[in-house]
Amino acid sequence: MVRGRGFSLIELVIATGLTTAVLAGVFAMLHPARGAFQTAVEVADIQQRLRVAVDTLTRDLAMAGSGAYAAGRAGPLIYTFAPVLPFRQGQSGADPVGTFRTDTITLISVPSTAAQTTLAADLIPGTLTLQTATAPGCPIGSNLCGFAAGMTVIVYDETGNVGVFTIAAVDDAAAQLTLTARLANTPATTYTRGSNVVEASLHVYYLKADLASQTFQLMHYDGTANGDVPVVDHIVGLTFAFHGDPLPPTLTAAGQASYGPAPPAVGAQTTAYPAGENCVFLIDPPSGERIPRLQTLTAATALAPLTAAQLVDGPWCPDAVNPNRWDADLLRIRRVEIRIRVEAALSALRGPAGVLFTNGGTSREPARWAPDQEIRFQVSPRNMSLARE
Repeated sequence: MVRGRGFSLIELVIATGLTTAVLAGVFAMLHPARGAFQTAVEVADIQQRLRVAVDTLTRDLAMAGSGAYAAGRAGPLIYTFAPVLPFRQGQSGADPVGTFRTDTITLISVPSTAAQTTLAADLIPGTLTLQTATAPGCPIGSNLCGFAAGMTVIVYDETGNVGVFTIAAVDDAAAQLTLTARLANTPATTYTRGSNVVEASLHVYYLKADLASQTFQLMHYDGTANGDVPVVDHIVGLTFAFHGDPLPPTLTAAGQASYGPAPPAVGAQTTAYPAGENCVFLIDPPSGERIPRLQTLTAATALAPLTAAQLVDGPWCPDAVNPNRWDADLLRIRRVEIRIRVEAALSALRGPAGVLFTNGGTSREPARWAPDQEIRFQVSPRNMSLARE
């Protein structure tokens, strides 16, 4: 009878060594695979944040400049005032006159709304009650259909004056709107009878970068007394650049400007500019004809880059003494170029600060890096480019 032989000690040692080597190889492959999986998830999250930021800005930029269509001065806002501004505008924390910021933009538009009317009497300084005309299209017995307490409205006239307000109360029977307190920079502004009063959408987007708390966000403000709210986290780069019409505005035979407010009648003085003139047109002394106050930027018809210096040096609308004045060259804006940069949320997936990472992280293994991603895109607001189509 032959008995089965067991493993010798040498064979057992060899088998154990081979098993250990195989397991070590398996675990060596699993470690980077786990890191690659985590990195892939974070890269997808970065791309999603980019997508949300692009979609949000594109949507509101595309609508910028849409104006009233049912009452008062109908047509895009660009025929009255600049609806795209490179600074913060609104009832809270508005930037001072002459500000230009590359990481902030204000967009103003009139949505599809029945809340459109005009002033039936002058709105004088210190007054918070608007006496308005009956809004068109209202049911019988209703004077101000569409208007409601808490609504954001803009009041604007033919000179370039514009104010952003919040409705405190509506007296429909008397066709009166009561506003909340006026802005600090508009207490001395008088809006004359016939000025537009319309519901408005105001969007301010800017980059919040707090190094101390490592907070980097795309922020949104609605122009009212409400607080600012974050839109997307881990936005580490946001810049806006502007391209505009290189040619100055012109007047049609009917006295309509190709863009900007039309000048007042000859002999009429509505601002601090001489009679018959405004912020975009002056009277040529030799001929007595209206000519553009704005300069020609280039001879070409292609859009021209607009620099910070061009957008803060005047001429000023409505005029140079108005506390809520703005540069007339802002009326030229036809295209906005946006750059957005997003970082990984996890510090463990960011390497040293440099070309790949705006804010450095703790990872020293390139296989576990999720570099910042950046996108550049352009938007041409349709309501500001009608004359070029």
